[in-house]
Amino acid sequence: MKPVLAITVGEPAGIGPEISLRCAWQLRQVCMPVLVGDLHFLSQLANQIDPAITLTCIDHADQLKNASHSDHALTVLHSPLSVPVEVGRCDARNGKAILATLDLAIDGAQQGYFDAIVTAPLQKSTINDAGIPFSGHTEYLAERTGTPRVVMMLASPKTATSNRPLRVALATTHLPLRDVADAIHPGLLDEIMTIIADDLCGKFGIDHPVILVAGLNPHAGENGYLGREELDIIGPAIEAAKLRGIDARGPYPADTLFQDKYLDQADCVLAMYHDQGLPVLKYTSFGTGVNITLGLPIIRTSVDHGTALDVAKRGLGLADTGSMLAAIEVALDMVNAVGAVSGEA
Repeated sequence: MKPVLAITVGEPAGIGPEISLRCAWQLRQVCMPVLVGDLHFLSQLANQIDPAITLTCIDHADQLKNASHSDHALTVLHSPLSVPVEVGRCDARNGKAILATLDLAIDGAQQGYFDAIVTAPLQKSTINDAGIPFSGHTEYLAERTGTPRVVMMLASPKTATSNRPLRVALATTHLPLRDVADAIHPGLLDEIMTIIADDLCGKFGIDHPVILVAGLNPHAGENGYLGREELDIIGPAIEAAKLRGIDARGPYPADTLFQDKYLDQADCVLAMYHDQGLPVLKYTSFGTGVNITLGLPIIRTSVDHGTALDVAKRGLGLADTGSMLAAIEVALDMVNAVGAVSGEA
């Protein structure tokens, strides 16, 4: 049986529904994509994209047990919107309904109906304006699955100069720069390196992953002259990880770390903050990058871009599907790797 992927279509006023439909239809022969969204809205959109796209509906994930698995139709797990969609314009009245699609996907994955979740982009403001505190997919997934620590990792299938994947994980995510140094401590780095190593083994099938760790300060602190975090926190955390059997190396100066002579021996780079590692990855792979949440009990991938309301407003056919295609393909690779590790494949 083909892997079953829940694809949440995201903010309905953005490009998420279009790229979800297009990519699900394109990859329907290698997986069973289940679109999680409003059936009526998706049916109208599918007819505009390609009249050949056929949709079938289920109301609960457990109905997948008895659903017909056909390459000639896409399955929609119906999650109704509250008000009609005006493309390019968010509506807070749909905030709760949008969040409900994520709940359905998470519940279905935890109950074993979905092998993985792939998420199209959300507009955080739509959900917050509906009166629901929401800081993002990653944090919400952690809360809903009861996961105390998750790690954001972005990956590209290959860089401009190498066919080896580039993976960049973050020690801190959406923090003001002035708060980053205070947030980094040995316990945090210990947890993060353990999660990275465990998931690279268990969800990517990499037997002995190598993690390159960036320093925080310019020149990795230059022996304490430009900051002591490398000497007092990052370096000792790397040594502690090595004692636990994790092949962590560094800390390296971030301005010279992203070269093939280092990356060719690495399975992941651990950056200390958001704009230390992600600009490099997005420069080399924007439009084909994938956001992966490590540490969860389920597999979750996502696109590397936002809702692109302006693109959606201009009409169909203008949205780039590259990142969504890559997110689905990485999810499939992870499902297969998990099966191989567990002996199911």
